[in-house]
This record gives sequence, C-alpha cells and structure tokens, in this order.
Amino acid sequence: MPRISTTLFYKEGNSDKVYRAAIEERADGFVVNFAFGRRGSTLQTGTKTNAPVPFDQAKKIYDKLVKSKTAKGYTPGEDGAPYVGTVDAERNTGLRPQLLNPITEAEVERYLKDEAFWLQEKKDGRRILVRKAGGEVTGINRRGLTVGLPETIVQAARALRSDFVIDGEAVGDRLHTFDCLQRGNSPLEKLAYRDRWRILLELAGGRGGAIEVLPTAAATGDKRDLLRFLRERKAEGVVLKDRNAPYTPGRPASGGPQLKLKFYATASCIVAPGRNGKRSVGLELLDGLKLVSVGNVTIPPKTSIPRPGQVIEVRYLYAHRGGALYQPAFQGRRTDILTADCKLTQLKYRNQDTEDA
Repeated sequence: MPRISTTLFYKEGNSDKVYRAAIEERADGFVVNFAFGRRGSTLQTGTKTNAPVPFDQAKKIYDKLVKSKTAKGYTPGEDGAPYVGTVDAERNTGLRPQLLNPITEAEVERYLKDEAFWLQEKKDGRRILVRKAGGEVTGINRRGLTVGLPETIVQAARALRSDFVIDGEAVGDRLHTFDCLQRGNSPLEKLAYRDRWRILLELAGGRGGAIEVLPTAAATGDKRDLLRFLRERKAEGVVLKDRNAPYTPGRPASGGPQLKLKFYATASCIVAPGRNGKRSVGLELLDGLKLVSVGNVTIPPKTSIPRPGQVIEVRYLYAHRGGALYQPAFQGRRTDILTADCKLTQLKYRNQDTEDA
C-alpha cells in the first residue's frame, strides 16, 4: 500500500510553520506519525499511535489530525495563508461560473480587431466565486461547492461595501477578480459585461490589497500591447470577452462570448495506480469509458505525491497521438475537477490544434 502523507503550512506575522502527517506501514499494522516546527528548521517528531493499528483505524486518526490542523489555519498551499470556511466545505450553492472555450493562435487576430471583445490576462490559479452576505464570506468553486478561502481574501471582501457575488481567479492569497454577478440584492447576470464591469470597478477597483480587479484592454492597439507584454512575461494566456454579452453559467458547446488563448497546453489527468519511480506517477485520461495512459510526470521535491485516482494538472508542450505527453510538468492537485472530465479530447497534438483544458 502506498504511503499516505500530507504537508501543511501556516504563515501569519512572524509565524512560518510546517506540519507533516503520514500513515506508515509496519509489519503488524500501521502507525500515524507527525513532524512540526519552523519552516527550514529541524522538525520535532511524534506519533499518534503508540503501537501499530489496523489501516481503517489509522486512517481515522490521520483524517482527524489533518482536519484539526486545517481548522487552526494550516493550508496545503506553500504560501501558508490561513484558510477559513472549512466547516461548510462541499455544500452545494447552486452557483456556477461561466467557463471558457479555447481559440487557436490563428483565430486571435479576429478578436483583436473586433471592438466588441475586451482582453484580459488569464491567471494560473483556482477559479473562485466569492459571495458576501450579511458579513459572511463564502468561497465557491467551479462545481458550485463551498470551499475555504485565504483569510486575506475574506478580510478584503468584508472591507468592501454592500453584499455581492464576484468572480475571479485565486492565486495564493490574492483574488484577481473580473466579473460581478450580484451587488446588494440585485442580480446582474442579465446585464451586458460592460455594465457588470463598471459595477465591479465601483465595488472593488483601486482598493488594493488581496482583491484586485484585472486590467482590461478594449482598443485594438491596447489589446495588441497587452498580448505582447503577457507573452514576454510568460503568462498562462489571455481571455477575450464580449462586452455586450450577459453572464451564462457553464460552458457552451462551442464558441461563446468568453474565450481563452493559452500560451502553453495543460491537461487535467488522473493519477494511475503504482509508481514509475521514487517521485514519478503515471497519468491516465478517459477515452470514452476506457482509461488510457498518457505517460508519467515527476512530482517536485517537498510536494506531497498525489494518490492514485486523484486529479492533477499537468503542463506540457504537446501530445503524441497514441503516446505520451511531451515535456510534462506537474502544476498541482485539482479538487474542483471530476475524474469524468479528465478526457483524452483535452489534448493538443503536435502541428494540430484541438480543444484544450
């Protein structure tokens, strides 16, 4: 049985701490061990099991231990920003973000010339809706489930006037927001994007701190300049949005008023059973109902190795048909993506553009 472990971080003020927990197999059962201390120092160690216990019992002890640390503000993110909202985690809100369809390099020129489309940077983080209602701040992921938020984002949301629902990308302990679905008791989804954008600027523009409004280019020349700047900075990509379109949750079958151009390819993959090396895991995607291998990826040092069946994001240069991803790089766990969505149709093949993630 593979070793189950996690590494958690906490950073606030002068505190910069790390906590590690693991289930380890012994000849006559399993033990739950832990280590803790200041990041970069020699960690103190201990155990929650004075003698080996059956795996089911060890797993309950391990889960309780991890839950207790996250409730105290520890997070898997290495920036160590405290997370809140764990009590309501996984509650379905009924809210869904508007998702984007990809375009190719050959298509982007059309949208640069089209004055109806505005251009923004595509951030490489977690898609998050933030809802503030009566002082309570809730994070909502792309599946509509409540999730924990960094305390920095929670406090920044509480500092904004009125209740609201805003859409954005969380990167570390900051939210890069780009849309407003509700302000006060007024739903805004049916308004044109240009009007929702104006309301968002009134709500959060120029405030600084952990919530910032993404810069937006509207004129053709400005769009070209921002696109060039982001390429040079090696950003993830850009998003193009129809300023006249309402907010429509979900992803259109094709096209749509919100589009993305990625400068590199990524895929959400399922971790395969077994191990291909000390820090290498196999990758699988669904081809219909069948899982097919698309190679391996190395997990960086000091990063917990994902377990079989979990979903991870992998960056790659291109894919070989019937083969593996070329130059794959691990980007992180994806708890907001279902295994059913990890399909072979995500892949981009060499010298041929296909739909990406």
